[in-house]
Amino acid sequence: MSTVRLTVGQAVVRFLVNQYTERDGIERRLIAGAFGIFGHGNVAGVGQALLQNDLDPTPEGGRMRYIMPRNEQGMVHAAAAYAKTTNRLSTWMCTSSIGPGSLNMVTGAALATTNRLPVLLFPSDQFATRFPDPVLQQVEDPVSPMTAATDCFRPVSRFFDRIERPEQLIPSLLAGLRVLTDPVDTGAVTIALPQDVQAESYDFPVEFFARRVWHVRRPPAETAAIERAAAIIRDARRPLVVAGGGVIYAEASTQLRAFADATGIPVSDTQAGKGAINHDHPAAVGGVGSTGAASANALAETADVVIGIGTRYSDFTTASHTQFKNPDVKFVNINVAAFDAAKHSAEMVVGDARESLDALTAALDGYRVGDDYTERIAGLKAEWAKATHECYHRDQTPLPAQTEVFGALNELMGDRDVVINAAGSMPGDLQCLWQAPTPEQYHVEYAFSCMGYEIPAAMGVKLARPEAEVVSIVGDGTYQMLPMELATIVQEKVKVIFVLLQNYGFASIGALSESHGSQRFGTRYRTGETPHNADGDLLPVDIAANAESWGLKVLRVHGMDEFRKAYAEAVACEGPVMIHIETDLYGPNPPGSSWWDVPISEVSRLESTQQARTWYEGKKTDQRHYLR
Repeated sequence: MSTVRLTVGQAVVRFLVNQYTERDGIERRLIAGAFGIFGHGNVAGVGQALLQNDLDPTPEGGRMRYIMPRNEQGMVHAAAAYAKTTNRLSTWMCTSSIGPGSLNMVTGAALATTNRLPVLLFPSDQFATRFPDPVLQQVEDPVSPMTAATDCFRPVSRFFDRIERPEQLIPSLLAGLRVLTDPVDTGAVTIALPQDVQAESYDFPVEFFARRVWHVRRPPAETAAIERAAAIIRDARRPLVVAGGGVIYAEASTQLRAFADATGIPVSDTQAGKGAINHDHPAAVGGVGSTGAASANALAETADVVIGIGTRYSDFTTASHTQFKNPDVKFVNINVAAFDAAKHSAEMVVGDARESLDALTAALDGYRVGDDYTERIAGLKAEWAKATHECYHRDQTPLPAQTEVFGALNELMGDRDVVINAAGSMPGDLQCLWQAPTPEQYHVEYAFSCMGYEIPAAMGVKLARPEAEVVSIVGDGTYQMLPMELATIVQEKVKVIFVLLQNYGFASIGALSESHGSQRFGTRYRTGETPHNADGDLLPVDIAANAESWGLKVLRVHGMDEFRKAYAEAVACEGPVMIHIETDLYGPNPPGSSWWDVPISEVSRLESTQQARTWYEGKKTDQRHYLR
């Protein structure tokens, strides 16, 4: 057996440059590039390997692109966004130094795993030999020397390993990439690399580095499961589809439209599933759940069969188990993961969304919902379209509502451009109102809803879709969480458009606080001795100037006419640009049609809390488990 002597770091890079995925006959590089921030834990290990690959790439794999980010959490967000944009068929690796560098990646790992997105993480770790213990940035446990800071990755990763001998790398990488490319198990794959082991050499088998193609499965559902599901749906008078991210990742939008065309069953969507069916399809009824559209929620309340396709049924989707009010409601769940297919006592259809939809459509041949239901769907769609138009065109002064900004973007962006958001009040407004014409356009991270995601995500999306205009909507709150990847975006000349909504506070949490008896405490950016539940002088922080200091072109606008002109200018720019606009902290927001369970203090001396608790107890009475 031929061998080649390499360090562990060199072996990691040489292996990864020759890994590919294949689905539907299309092959692509599995690891498109490397994000890395170097410190003493990895600069002479994986860092040296990336340098060597850049200067002298191995002939069988070629060069791996490297980008130098500014924050370890940010680079994982960028990798996750890239993976989401490529429908989980490609991602980036991330390398960090020991201690704080590694732990900065934990939040990104949790986001990736919660969203079922593949990212490959190589946090550095303390010496495996333990010769120089305790090393700089080592966490010491007096009763277990094996305990390391990287153990924090275990609960937020779908695969975790620590390489303490070079030969362990072979089975670990193979097992990790199996998880990375598995549509059921995917998430954060974390392989901790002690800083001494990274630099150790070993005679690796040459065949380990041969070109390897990971075939991404499209498992068909069992015929019997399809037949059982079809029998339940045939008995339904008011069925409703809940389309999740699994439809988009499976590239099953064509099949979903065909299913809706054939049966007339209305299709609602989750945050991850928005765009799975085009918004102007007669069966498309909008977002469902806590921040859903009134059109979808009205249908959900009376649905006798709910057909979940590629959804994990978050509490926002079910409105904390209050949305599906029909006492006899049944669930049919199509999902590649049995774990998700089994939720809500459902009839399980375990299989790929595209394959399963084809089979179910055929099994339902001749079935169609009644004319009365079709008329109700059309009526609810028309009513909500009118409400959406009103939210998009409020002509509010002196400051516009953020819904007006969303409306302008919805009208100005191309069908295959990408809008990005993740946290605050904006994801709710977007799910409620956004009219997505394609599966590619809507990119909202709402499984972990991580403030700070939007800026690094814009980089990840643009790297995956260089031909698209990528528009990242950023609140002033989330901007202050993680702005530093703006420097990376400028450095790499990544053309993205940031829309910064400045409202001097936390709009979402402020409104939630007020409605739940907590008087907007600690949710405004104010100065002085003003109590934290009251207005004060605005904080004199100039976010526009700060963005300019990173190297961005910033367009300061006031009102919607200026915003529309600025957007055209931003599109014409060659480099990254920010449109800065002040919006009203107090909304108004879209009309609500559902609920979300946020517990309120059971006892309090404050009248506002007491009143909110009474309201809360009334809402709780609608909650139930779905057990039929």
